[in-house]
Amino acid sequence: MIDEPVLLPDQAVTSVADYRTRRRGGEAISRARELGPGATIKELGLSGLRGRGGGGFPTGRKWAGLRTDDAGGGDRFVVANGAEGEPGTFKDRAILRADPYQVVEGLAVAALTVGARAAYLCLKESFDVEIGRVAIALEEMTEAGLAGDVPITLVNGPDHYLYGEEKGLLAAIEGDAPLPRLLPPYVHGLFATAPQLGWSARPQSYGFGPDEDPSDDDDVGQSNPTLVNNVETLADVTHILARGPEWYRSLGTPQSPGAVVVTVVGDVRRPAVTEVELGRPLGEVIEELSGGVASGRTIKAVFSGVANGVIRGDQLGVPMSYEALAAIGSGLGSAGFIVYDDTADMVSVARMFSRFLYVESCGQCPACKFGTGEITSYLERIEAGAGSEVDVEIIGRRLETVTDANRCYLPVEEQLVIASILREFPGDVAAHLESRWPPSRSYDLPKIAELGDGRVVYDRRQADKQPDWTYSSPAGPPGGG
Repeated sequence: MIDEPVLLPDQAVTSVADYRTRRRGGEAISRARELGPGATIKELGLSGLRGRGGGGFPTGRKWAGLRTDDAGGGDRFVVANGAEGEPGTFKDRAILRADPYQVVEGLAVAALTVGARAAYLCLKESFDVEIGRVAIALEEMTEAGLAGDVPITLVNGPDHYLYGEEKGLLAAIEGDAPLPRLLPPYVHGLFATAPQLGWSARPQSYGFGPDEDPSDDDDVGQSNPTLVNNVETLADVTHILARGPEWYRSLGTPQSPGAVVVTVVGDVRRPAVTEVELGRPLGEVIEELSGGVASGRTIKAVFSGVANGVIRGDQLGVPMSYEALAAIGSGLGSAGFIVYDDTADMVSVARMFSRFLYVESCGQCPACKFGTGEITSYLERIEAGAGSEVDVEIIGRRLETVTDANRCYLPVEEQLVIASILREFPGDVAAHLESRWPPSRSYDLPKIAELGDGRVVYDRRQADKQPDWTYSSPAGPPGGG
């Protein structure tokens, strides 16, 4: 999909020696030391790199924000977010399997640049393969002197969607449940002792050594601004510093430079994950990467995870870029595309996505938990042929209030994706209300447990997950059940 794969080399990198020989390993951290923090951030700004976790915020600006006096007092921390859980996405795990060394080096560069006290690389405890690969890479990079001077800790957290939300991620690093806080990490970061609205704070030790006193008055009132970047973003940082921002700018579009790791699953011939230059037509990418849908079928809808509005089948000429997808009411997200052909029931798809967001909502914000639950319930009624126009109206009202006082983006996702489905596919809704829709096929939530060799395995445990984050039946291995 690009002439020279960068983040997903054809042959996996299995040692630090291999990384140095084939991948210019060590050049990025050396270059960052030579340039210094200001010039390193300038290089990232010139490259135009945007965060690959879904938000697409300019990386150079994000790093620069942590070095200003306005960022707040206390220590600085850096976190690599590899807690991938967006339905339809397998990019982070593919990157870590192909070359975890590039992520470790990018994290080391970030820690050096923002003057961090410590760094954390976060994965889900269910990611056995990735945990093993990263642990080896961390050990080898440290021994080779390529992991920088800041300690990097591997953190394995729970299999909850909000563990991948940056504020929930910080809570999990601190040993708590991944419950999002009010304030973003760059304002209220790791081990912060400055209270925020609705929260109390206490002095606490970071646990780096016996000389630290958890009751040390010097810790009181620190906000500890923290940088959180997706692992793909940090891998990009490594190659930008080694190759230069001009190289990165030569790919993609002016507003969306570079390439991105794309996942395509759903009603396609060959589920796959690979590296694609930004700016190419989405339909062309789906066809080339996955072989498209079955013969005689057409694409009805495409979803970029569950965080953006639906892309209709007649919109597939849209360039795959932040700006172009936003212009049609959708978004690039984490570039995990879920494809549905013309046999798909969009009411069933909406119910499935809504239930996922309902059970993964943490319950801190009543409007979110109540709203996602109510929307799911009414979609289930409509799907079963027992719904009415009143049910549709109630869903509309719940969509208006589901984001009231939200701490995180999850209820916004509910609002965006469900509203877009109902708006773009009113015929499917009407068919259910009039009992004209035939019995629906079985739908698997495309939360990926494994992907490779043209085959995808979805996480069957998700169907048993309850709104309190327990499971209705004993949880087996991912993909089992």
